[in-house]
Amino acid sequence: MNRTIPIINTARLSLRAMLPEDFDRYAEIWAMQDVVEHISGTPLTRGEAWTSFLRNAGHWQMTGFGQWAVTEARSRRLVGQTGFFFRARGLGADFDAYPEAGWVLAPEAQGRGLGAEATKAAHDWFDRVVTGPLVAIIAEGNAPSCKLADSLGYRPLRTVEMQGDPVLLMRRNGPPGAR
Repeated sequence: MNRTIPIINTARLSLRAMLPEDFDRYAEIWAMQDVVEHISGTPLTRGEAWTSFLRNAGHWQMTGFGQWAVTEARSRRLVGQTGFFFRARGLGADFDAYPEAGWVLAPEAQGRGLGAEATKAAHDWFDRVVTGPLVAIIAEGNAPSCKLADSLGYRPLRTVEMQGDPVLLMRRNGPPGAR
């Protein structure tokens, strides 16, 4: 099965397939404590980053959707990732049955609206091409991600504990105007 990963261009960003030459930067981003603080709390080793990088590439082939590399249009520098995936986390049929959305930005790309620009573009694509409910997990203390999720139409399902920390399970039934 061979699927083409779409390229999405916004005013400041390009969302595209992750390429082999992106791996060093990808591993660098996932090794940053600031990046993983609200995700797992533990930076990824280079080997763990490689497994994650390959999982992202394979997800597109298996499901027709996945995570895009988020690059700045001017510099073409990888600044993060956004998109959708299945994780089979064992969190219940109201969560595990749906694609999960995720987004990560390197610290130098945060606070400039790039996360909102990238995730909105990815969600617009999903709403046109795949459609249906989406879910997300956000650490309770991650106010910027909670605000972003709200703007995308996510609503709280419940709070659970993951790795000893409370996280908010969220669900989006469609675009914000379709609630």
